[in-house]
Amino acid sequence: MEKILEILKTLHPEYDYEKSTNYLDDGLLDSFDIIALVTELEDNFNIDIDPIEIIPNNFESMNKIKSFVENKQH
Repeated sequence: MEKILEILKTLHPEYDYEKSTNYLDDGLLDSFDIIALVTELEDNFNIDIDPIEIIPNNFESMNKIKSFVENKQH
């Protein structure tokens, strides 16, 4: 989870991702940020994310991103 937080902070260091429960509703991530996040997750966790999996639900919170990455690793 710490690595995911590091990646998010490279996108927008001014945001507090630990306090937000929904990054999309709170305006912390937009569609361009999600594409950048997907690239970083693939590189850092050695996973492949299919375009069909790039849906808001998978990226709306730390827990959702963590679960998504863990599922892709197994």
